[in-house]
Amino acid sequence: MPSAYNASQVKRALLVSTYEIGRQPFGLASPAAWLKAAGWDVVCADVAKEALQAAAVVSADLVGFHLPMHTATRLAGPVIQRIRRDNPAARLCAYGLYAPLNEEWLRSLGVDAVFGGEFEADLTRWAEGEPAPLRALESLTGRRVPRLHFLVPDRRGLPPLSQYAALRLPNGQRRTGYTEATRGCKHLCRHCPVVPIYDGQFRVVQQDVVLADIAAQVACGAEHVTFGDPDFLNGPAHAMRIVEALHRAHPTVSYDVTIKIEHLLKYRDLLPRLAGTLCAFVTSAVESLDDRVLAILDKGHTRQGFLEAVRICRGAGLTLIPTFVAFHPWLTLDGYCDLLDTIERLGLVDHVAPIQLALRLLVPEGSRLLLVEEMRRHLGAFDRSTLTYRWSHSDSRIEALYHDVSAVVGASAARGAHVFAEISRLAHERTGLVARDSRPARHRATVPYLDEPWYC
Repeated sequence: MPSAYNASQVKRALLVSTYEIGRQPFGLASPAAWLKAAGWDVVCADVAKEALQAAAVVSADLVGFHLPMHTATRLAGPVIQRIRRDNPAARLCAYGLYAPLNEEWLRSLGVDAVFGGEFEADLTRWAEGEPAPLRALESLTGRRVPRLHFLVPDRRGLPPLSQYAALRLPNGQRRTGYTEATRGCKHLCRHCPVVPIYDGQFRVVQQDVVLADIAAQVACGAEHVTFGDPDFLNGPAHAMRIVEALHRAHPTVSYDVTIKIEHLLKYRDLLPRLAGTLCAFVTSAVESLDDRVLAILDKGHTRQGFLEAVRICRGAGLTLIPTFVAFHPWLTLDGYCDLLDTIERLGLVDHVAPIQLALRLLVPEGSRLLLVEEMRRHLGAFDRSTLTYRWSHSDSRIEALYHDVSAVVGASAARGAHVFAEISRLAHERTGLVARDSRPARHRATVPYLDEPWYC
């Protein structure tokens, strides 16, 4: 392992993002502010948007990789190998939700240290020469996640907002920024990568920091802001103070948030206030309409709760964007058709991104699903090439439907709004049922949405 850096020399850090769903990476801007405050010269590289510069690689004393999701982690592998090859003296670290879950694999690629949630302080201390935990995930077990006083993210050097995902509206589009008001989550959904890291805890980002980060992005042209909190109403008072202050300071700037169905029901009185402060839409991870599956995933809501959430969001003037784990080991052909029919019956076809109809349950290392017998009986070995435990459905027709739906979605760019009808026809043919007579599908721009709608 490379030795700790000599503090008397110029200190150069390179922070790398491989994929953040089309967002300008908060996960680079936040630690950049901390490292700069400690005297480091920091270069941020979003390799999803720009080529990694050789000069930044070979001059770096420290390289950090932000791994907030599964796709980002898999894409990071070749980049880590390249940087380890081109700069063998650099100290390498990985941080974010998926770093502790994949620590063994990361260390096999040459990563020296791994950090999980609330990583800024630990990463900075390690950069300054303090030792890192020997096993990041084990070090998190049973401990309190630290409470940090955050610094305003430093976004200098990142690609401009115009290169990132935009909010699509019927009358055009809005340049979009991204920030976080809280991290972690109070809940313990078994399939969620937040849970192994935070274990039911959540932490707030101080209001002045959030508002300053938003103001800086508005100054750079942001007309809409995505809040990346796993659940925006984990701390409802904190959340409402922020969006109301945002609306006072920038009355034409809209925003979107993610909220559990459980919280949409519990805090229904807050929903009109969200609408009144220009919340463009609310994303909610519904995952399934089958109560047995929802119980296995420990989602905290039922099918009926989802139906009620649709009703109250409409009553409050909020657009609800449901997301799903459409394919899982407990799916039936009739159940998949029921999902499609319910989406159509509720008038949500335009609200559901086509990829949501093809998403397959991911089971990474550390997942609480590994503790559930209903999951274990379907699992194969851990696959290092995909960084997941493989599973197969006991019904080969479901596996065939998954591949066929994925093919339809993959070719859907040219088909636009017709993709739902094609998937519905395909699924109903497999069951021998007759698909509902679909009303003509509208263009998705009739419903506000971000134009890079991936969620894993």
